Amino acid sequence: MKRTLVTLACLSVAVGGRADAATAVAQVTAQGTKPLILAKVQDLDLGSVTLGSGVWSNATVSLSQAGVLSCANANITCTGATTVATYNVQGSKQQPVQISAPNVTLVNQSDSSQTLTLVTNAPASILLENNGFPGSNFSIGGSVTINSTTPAGTYVGTFNVTVDY
Repeated sequence: MKRTLVTLACLSVAVGGRADAATAVAQVTAQGTKPLILAKVQDLDLGSVTLGSGVWSNATVSLSQAGVLSCANANITCTGATTVATYNVQGSKQQPVQISAPNVTLVNQSDSSQTLTLVTNAPASILLENNGFPGSNFSIGGSVTINSTTPAGTYVGTFNVTVDY
């Protein structure tokens, strides 16, 4: 009898051996910004308004951001010095800064139950001209509407101005 010897060999195959690696380059940027600093430079003053006689309504006194007074109603006379509110903001150069200046309630200093609404006229945004000091200035004007029954007196209110990048 003849014997046959069968030899089995195990073959080992390595799969997933070393392949060529790929590299991609991406640019990384980061921008630091200085914190914003807001300061009041000057208060807003609409001057003095003298009411005419008779019954009338909807006379508007307004002061533009550029300081131009409009008092073109025959029932009122505007006198005295006027000034726009001026603010200074400091931060990072060439950054746009958004400005929020809501309307202001003005209260009669002789009778606190009497008020007027100052509708503000402010820029929506400015671009900072430099880093930090001296900053950039912006102005806020506004308008009030009065009528023949508006009580006399000095009306005072405060702005609630906010700036943000």
